[in-house]
Amino acid sequence: MSESPPLPAAGDSSDKPSPQPIAPSNEAGAAIAESVIEAPPTAPASPPASEEMPAPPAEAPPGETIPESPVPRSEPAPVAAAPEPAPVEHGIGVLLVNLGTPDAPDAPAVRRYLKEFLSDPRVIENNSLLWKSVLNGIILPLRSRRKAHDYQKIWNREQNESPIKTFTRSQAGKLASTLEPLGPHVIVDWAMRYASPSIASRLEALTKRGCDRILVMPLYPQYSAATTATVCDEVYRYAMKLRRQPALRILPPYYEDPYYIEVVASTLQAELKALPFTPDVIVASYHGMPKQYVDKGDPYETQCARTTELLRAHLGFDDKKLIMTFQSRFGRAKWLAPYTIKTVKALAKKGVKNLVVLTPGFAADCLETLEEIAVDNARVFKRAGGQNFALIPCLNDSEAGMLLIWQLAMRELKGWV
Repeated sequence: MSESPPLPAAGDSSDKPSPQPIAPSNEAGAAIAESVIEAPPTAPASPPASEEMPAPPAEAPPGETIPESPVPRSEPAPVAAAPEPAPVEHGIGVLLVNLGTPDAPDAPAVRRYLKEFLSDPRVIENNSLLWKSVLNGIILPLRSRRKAHDYQKIWNREQNESPIKTFTRSQAGKLASTLEPLGPHVIVDWAMRYASPSIASRLEALTKRGCDRILVMPLYPQYSAATTATVCDEVYRYAMKLRRQPALRILPPYYEDPYYIEVVASTLQAELKALPFTPDVIVASYHGMPKQYVDKGDPYETQCARTTELLRAHLGFDDKKLIMTFQSRFGRAKWLAPYTIKTVKALAKKGVKNLVVLTPGFAADCLETLEEIAVDNARVFKRAGGQNFALIPCLNDSEAGMLLIWQLAMRELKGWV
């Protein structure tokens, strides 16, 4: 099970120095920087078969837990402060935002993250005194230790951070490279909704650089109040404190964007070719949400269904070959169904031996994909009689994924550049 309610997991505040905005560099971001500005990109016929994902020193096959290794609990060594970048005139900021992650794979850091995350009324709408008592007295003490153990399995020890932070930073750097021809006044940065680097800190950095126009890009293909809306809340909260506010744009959900569908489908096809087995069934697993949130008008379930429908049409699959499920259920309330982990177990008991899972709602691999799906669900599937299980990597900072982010950014920057 994942660490959280209605959204993909991530972050908490830390004492690390805030990163500087990523100004365009002279280095091209992967292979896409050479010609991407000349014309709108098209999806490559065969994107890379796999992403280079940060991983612990010793990997274990899917379905098996990774032996624990001691993880330093001390704070990272102080980093020398970088010189203040020169201000620009009439700057345009582009801010990539994902959910967040604890600053360390230990119980105190995870507790800080979970407290911030689970105290957001967009995430837990029943934010009563009773809930706060349960959160502080039961959930945080118990889940912090358990989830810290899970984070240790996926922690990027080379950079001492969670993979979602590694990927989001890389996405921002590569986007900055592809936007470089637009001029030095276009500045790309990144933030986490919960933990560090915070949205407010990065908006402040962009405005100090001279950005009077800012595009905020929540990296959630499907909209929900617990993901996209809470990013907007935080952006507007910061703007409310300013006398001189920048013009703001928010990337809308892109759940049915033709290029998004194409790159997810083509990445899946390339990964399937690289597998040593052919899947009997493919599961499209989205982060779960309490059913009552949808009943109140949240469009999340409908948008997930639309994404799945378009993927089936693009791939030529029916609803038995590519099925839609929801993961990461939290608490006792009824959540969107069918549940991924129950579906995986039921498929194995029905005789399905070869299973593949993709997670179209996640822009970067994180605890929910690398641990909940690749470890927990794989173990459940094999214990119930399944044989082969594979997780398809998220788009991350792959060439196809970066072309998607570039295309979305260019579309939303029209009239500004």
